[in-house]
Amino acid sequence: MTSTTEPVLTLLDPLQVEFPDTSRALADPDGLLAVGGDLTPEWLLAAYRRGIFPWFSDDQPVLWWSPDPRCVVIPTELPVSRSLRKRIRRGTYSVTCDRAFEAVIDACAAPRADGPGTWITDEMREAYITMHALGFAHSVEAWQDDVLVGGLYGLAIGRVFFGESMFHRATDASKVAFVHLVRQLADWGCELVDCQVSNPHLLSLGAIEISRSEFERRLAAGVEMPALDNPWPEVLEYSV
Repeated sequence: MTSTTEPVLTLLDPLQVEFPDTSRALADPDGLLAVGGDLTPEWLLAAYRRGIFPWFSDDQPVLWWSPDPRCVVIPTELPVSRSLRKRIRRGTYSVTCDRAFEAVIDACAAPRADGPGTWITDEMREAYITMHALGFAHSVEAWQDDVLVGGLYGLAIGRVFFGESMFHRATDASKVAFVHLVRQLADWGCELVDCQVSNPHLLSLGAIEISRSEFERRLAAGVEMPALDNPWPEVLEYSV
């Protein structure tokens, strides 16, 4: 495809797994790059390696995004608030990996009290369940008395983790799961956690915004590094 930097929405060839240069993404809506393609593992891996992700509703075709700036977490630089450290120290929740992937994605897809619905369509759900079966998608769960009360899921490629969504049914449950995950990623030498688009919740957890160019520079190095451990440890410990 052409390498022009003129912003334009690209219609993808369904028979050719190829994305335009991210510099062509629209400014409004921020980061919308292309439409079409598919959610097969081949398409998803090609997209995430370029810092492109799918995000669309049931009544839309597949839409691909590359926003600027980009919301990220640097695992070795994650701040943890005093109150959250106290919560973790009390052992309110136990944290596991990949014990309940489908339950986590279903909980993330459920309607929220503060929103009209979900972007995790049935097509999205099945795509990420397939990626989980292939060892690329992972879940982190927070449990209270053997009840799932929070968690998150995303993809791991090389030494980059791409966070997709999180949920909680008890106070700080998703935050505890997130902190445990990021500590483990730091121990593994993970270079970057992609949070896609910032919001107050992510910023409160220590996420920052960087330019698309800086994100892509870090991403290119991280995805070429040796993959993170697989299978992931069933139980995540965090010492504070």
